[in-house]
Amino acid sequence: MIAAKKAGFVDMTASSGFTFEWDERLGIRLPVLEREFDAFLPEEQEAILGEWEQIRGSIPDRIRELEQRINLKQDELGKELDFARSCRLNSEIAELASRINDLQIWYRVNQELDGGKTGKSHQ
Repeated sequence: MIAAKKAGFVDMTASSGFTFEWDERLGIRLPVLEREFDAFLPEEQEAILGEWEQIRGSIPDRIRELEQRINLKQDELGKELDFARSCRLNSEIAELASRINDLQIWYRVNQELDGGKTGKSHQ
């Protein structure tokens, strides 16, 4: 399960030991690693980080989308007279807030990986 190295290019296929899979709840692709990050070859680590950085860059926009949905639901909630509907709206708002929290956690993952990678590249 090691990537094939060709003239400085690393071919990351299914046999590379990692993939990025779509997470419907969060609306982004998430890394799925078959082993610890440090167990990957440096070229594989670079490929993982490069792909993740592109995905990570979309997280702030995704958070803004969810915040807009929360604002709309809060507006609805402020006008809602039906108690059962108010409870559903509160639950939906809580779920959207939970997604934002999870996205913020994933956004910080790159900082942790970059910190480890940077430290190793200077040794």
